[in-house]
Parts: sequence; C-alpha cells; structure tokens
Amino acid sequence: MTDILQLSGKRFLVFGVANRKSVAYAIGRQLAAAGSHCDYVVRDEAIRQRVEPLLEAAAVDCCDLTDDRQIEALAAALSARGARYDGLVHSVAMADYQEGPVPFHETPRAAFLRAVDVSCFSLLAICNALKDRLNADASVVTISISTTRMASESYGYMAPIKAALESSVAFLAKSFSRFSRVRFNAVAPGLLKTSASAGIPGYVDAYLYAEQVIPRKEAVRTDEAAAAALFLLSPLSSGINAQTIVVDAGMSINYFDREVIKKVVN
Repeated sequence: MTDILQLSGKRFLVFGVANRKSVAYAIGRQLAAAGSHCDYVVRDEAIRQRVEPLLEAAAVDCCDLTDDRQIEALAAALSARGARYDGLVHSVAMADYQEGPVPFHETPRAAFLRAVDVSCFSLLAICNALKDRLNADASVVTISISTTRMASESYGYMAPIKAALESSVAFLAKSFSRFSRVRFNAVAPGLLKTSASAGIPGYVDAYLYAEQVIPRKEAVRTDEAAAAALFLLSPLSSGINAQTIVVDAGMSINYFDREVIKKVVN
C-alpha cells in the first residue's frame, strides 16, 4: 500500500480513548492502518482495563489531566522510556449535565471551571510537560466542534469552552514557534454519534435534525473526523498551523434547505 500520508514508521501519543466509539480510538486505528505506532493515555485504571483489549498491545498510561503531579509523572515515565513523538492527539472533554440543561446565564461556576480545566487547559498542560518528548516538527491536533457561535441550548457552556480551546491552538502555535516547528491545529466535527455525546441532553434530536440539514442527508461519521486529523498529523499538512478544520459535511451552508423549511412552517 502506498504511504500517501507519509505516516509509516512515525510515532504518536493519543489522549482520550474511552471506548470503541471515541474519536481518539478512530484516529488511533487509522494511524495504525497507515503504518504508525501509537501510545495511549487514558484518565484512570478503570478505563485502561476497558480499552486495553481494543488497542492491540499498545502502551497505555493513566493520567488525570487535572492533576499536575500526574502529568509530571507521565512526562517522567515517557522520558525514562526515551519515547519521542511525531505528533500528539488531544481528544479530551467533559461537561456535567447531570442536572439537565439550564439557561447559559445560570451555568454553575464549578461546572464551568471544571469543564475548562479538563477540556481546554489540559491541552496547555500536556504540551508544556511533554514539549521535550515532541520532535521538532511534530504536529498536535485537538478536537473541537463545528461551530462555537451556534448557541445550542443543549450543548450549553461547552461551546464557549471549545472556543477557548481553538484560541489556545493559535497561542500554542505562537509560543512553541520560539523554539520549534511544532504545529497546532484543531479538527471541528459536526454532530457525531459517540458515547460522550449521548450524555448531552437533547443531543439525539439535534443529531437527527443535522441529518436533515446536511446536504447528503447523513450525519458526519467519526471516521471522517479521524481522517481529517490524520491529514493534520501528516507531513502533507506542513503548511497548516493554528487553524481549525471544520468537518460538517456542508451542514453550515444548508440551514435554509427548502425541505427543512417546509416541514417547519407547515
């Protein structure tokens, strides 16, 4: 098979696999198919035991990304192994929707700050701690959402947090440019069918609506988001830095589809 993406023999560190439906899992599978080697980092031992059978004997470390000591320990462990990476995947997010959706102005402080810590600041924390483990021209890819300006009431405060994540990509690209050629980009998929999304109130209805608005009448698949990430991780995207690549199958151009309008107004 031709190595079109020039990924054969490269090594990547993937954060965020939780199960078979995870975006991180899809990225890891596609990297492996392209001839790359992946090491993985998950939140805790329970998740490690659950995902290790899926990851085909790959190294799986545990690290709670809200705990600086655990991040330092991870960096030390990777350094002791002499591990160096051609890229890093950050597919980590969390939000507490247990109390159901609330108006944005009623967002609890603790829930918002916890979500910022896990979903946004964790990218800064691991990139800082692991900067010596990244090759000089490595590529870092994080996972955002297709729009941070669409005020989805069910998604709530996570959209502003993803906006902060996308802004952080630009600032990381700038600060790392002082000593390396490491690139930072984001993949921003439309609505995906993942285990994490299933916990968002009202998500199923939004997903079904998206399928009607997307020109092809089919929602974005997780493997499509993963494929965009692979391109950004590859040398072929060397000229792309501090950008967000939207993967929404054209949904954003089609909100006023005549068939959807007809269903609503009639």
